[in-house]
Amino acid sequence: MALGNRLAMLPKYDPQKYDLPKRRDFIGALSWLRAVRDCIGEPIIFALDEALMCQGSFGGRCDEYLVWVYGDDSMARFNGVVVLGNQICSPDVVNKNGLAYTSFERTLTDALENESVLDMQGILEALSRYYY
Repeated sequence: MALGNRLAMLPKYDPQKYDLPKRRDFIGALSWLRAVRDCIGEPIIFALDEALMCQGSFGGRCDEYLVWVYGDDSMARFNGVVVLGNQICSPDVVNKNGLAYTSFERTLTDALENESVLDMQGILEALSRYYY
């Protein structure tokens, strides 16, 4: 599914996969992301930063969100997890609030490389909101 850092398509909902914690059960994105990290139970770097990674709905359900990550391919055993790559250079990682995210520069690179499956207007609005 992933070619380098470029996705051919988004994953579809699969009833055979595990579900992530429901976003609606948490107040604020950080508590939900911590629950996602704990549920996956593996080292995880959230990609596209917090401004972007939780914006898309998943599988037509209003309570499911895509989580873009760097880490082991086995994380794709969860619905809603998109693995962009297995490894990322440490300068491209920022730790905030106990979670690891891609840096601003890496966020831009990943967003542009995957623009065919992302909403570019939403990306630009999110970047403007968080960084300008």
